[in-house]
Amino acid sequence: MLYFPRWLVTVIIAVCAIGVFLALPNAVPERALSTLPSWLPHNQLNLGLDLRGGSYLLLEVDMAAVVQERLENIVDSMRSEMRAAQIGYTGLAASGGEVHFTLTDPRNADRVHEMAAKVDPETDISIDPDGHVSIKFNSLALEARRRSAVDQSIEIVRRRIDESGTKEPTIQREGEDRILVQLPGVGNPEHIKELLGRTAKMTFQLVDENASPQDAERGRVPPGDVLLPMEDDRANGGRGGPAGEILVKRRIMVSGDTLTDAQPTFQNGNEPVVSFKFDSTGARRFGDATRENVGKRFAIVLDNKVISAPVIREPILGGQGIISGSFTVQSASDLALLLRAGALPAPLTILEQRTVGPDLGADSIREGTTASVVAVILVVIFMLVFYGLFGIFANIALFFNLCLMFATLTLLDATLTLPGIAGIALTLGMAVDANVLIYERIREEVRGGRSLISSLQAGFERAFGTILDSHVTTLVAGALMFFLGSGPVKGFAVTLSIGVLTSLFSAILVTRLQIVTWLRRTKPKEIPI
Repeated sequence: MLYFPRWLVTVIIAVCAIGVFLALPNAVPERALSTLPSWLPHNQLNLGLDLRGGSYLLLEVDMAAVVQERLENIVDSMRSEMRAAQIGYTGLAASGGEVHFTLTDPRNADRVHEMAAKVDPETDISIDPDGHVSIKFNSLALEARRRSAVDQSIEIVRRRIDESGTKEPTIQREGEDRILVQLPGVGNPEHIKELLGRTAKMTFQLVDENASPQDAERGRVPPGDVLLPMEDDRANGGRGGPAGEILVKRRIMVSGDTLTDAQPTFQNGNEPVVSFKFDSTGARRFGDATRENVGKRFAIVLDNKVISAPVIREPILGGQGIISGSFTVQSASDLALLLRAGALPAPLTILEQRTVGPDLGADSIREGTTASVVAVILVVIFMLVFYGLFGIFANIALFFNLCLMFATLTLLDATLTLPGIAGIALTLGMAVDANVLIYERIREEVRGGRSLISSLQAGFERAFGTILDSHVTTLVAGALMFFLGSGPVKGFAVTLSIGVLTSLFSAILVTRLQIVTWLRRTKPKEIPI
C-alpha cells in the first residue's frame, strides 16, 4: 500500500491537474470569462432554476390529432375488411370525431358491425335502417387515451430535454392535457421549442410510381395514397423542388417505433447524415420490405414530410440504414436525438412561454453560500487541530476532490441546484470521513506497538475495506435514485455518485501519495498524529 510505481504517480498528478484546469472557470465571475486566455476552458456549471432562474413553457397535448390518427387507422382497416368481404359502401371518411360511411346494401349491417367491433373494440357503432354507419370512441376509451398520451408525452419530453439526466428540468402534468416545463439556466428556449415542436414520427412507405402527382395536386388522389410535401429537392431525386410534393402509399411498411438507436455521422467525407438501427422485429420488416421492392422508391417520412426517397438498389438485411438529406451538423444531431427519444403520441402546442427569475432571493443565495463556506472552513480547521500535518494532507486531498467534482459536472454540462449542492456537501463529508477512518486506524496500530512503517501500512489496508463498503452502498443508493427518480432527485443522484467516485480517488490515492512522499523525503521517527 505504500509503494507507488512511477506510472501511477504520473496518473494521479495528471488527473488532479486536469481537474483543477477544467474546474478553474467556475471560480471566475461569468462576466470575466471573456478575459481568460483562449487556451483555458470557458465552460461553467449551469445554475438551476432555484439559483439562477430559467425558462418556463406550458405545453398542451393535441388530443384531437390523437383521435384523428386513430380514426384514420380505422378507415384503412374497414376499407380493407369490406373489400375482402365484397361489401359495397360509399363516402368512407373520418371527420367530426367519428368514422362514417353508407352501405350500398343495408342488409350487410350485421356483418359490418362485427367487422368494426373486431377492428377496434373501444368504439361505439351505430347503423340506421338506411345503411348509414357511424363509428366513434366511447368516453372511457377517450379518457384512457388522453391519460396515456399525456404520460407518454411527459416521458418523451424529458428524454429530449435531458437525455443525460444532468440538467434537472421540472416536467409535470398541469390539468388534464397540459405539461409544465421549467428549464434552469435557459434564457433563450428557442432550440428547446424546436425540439419539442416536432412529433418526430418516422415511417417508411413506398412511393406510388404509377400515379400522377399532377392529378393528385388537382384533388384526384388515388385510394390508398397520400400526397405529402418534400423536405427539399433531393427527397425527390432532384426532380422536385423545395415546395414539391410526392405521392406515397398510405400503408406503413416499417414504423419508427422499432428503432433502437440513431446517431449523427458523416458520409462521403463531410456530408452530415443520420444512421439508424432497428430492433429484431423492425430489422425483419425492413429486410422483407426492401427485398420485395427492389428497384422501387422507399419514402422516409418524418412528421408527414418526405425527407428522403431513395431507390432500393438491393435488400437491406442488417437492420441498419442511413438517412441523408440537406442536413447541417446541428440538424443531424437534433434528428438523431428526436429518433432516440421516440415519437410523441400527439403534437404539442406551446400555450405560454416566459423567462422566470430565481425562486430564491439574492439574500437566500448569499446566506447559503456563506453557510457552505463556513462549513468547509470548520472542516479544514477540525482536520488541522486533530491530525496536524496529516490534516493538511487531508485538506489538500479535499481540495482536489472538490476540483474533480466540479470538473466532471462541468464536462457533463450538468445543472447545479440546491439538491445538487447538498450532494456536494455530503460527498465532501464522506471524503473527510474516509481520511478520519484511515488516521484513526493508524493511531490504533501505533498504540498497539507497531513500527511507523507497519502502522501506516496496516492503517491504509485495514481501513480500505470499510471505506469501500460505505462508498459502494452510497453509490448503489445514488444509482437507484437516478433510475427511479426525476428532476432534482435525479440531479442529486448524479452529484452524489460523482462525488463518491472522486472521494475514493482523493482519500485512497491522493492522501496516500502525499504521505508516502513525506515519508521518503523526511524519514520521520514517529507519526505526527
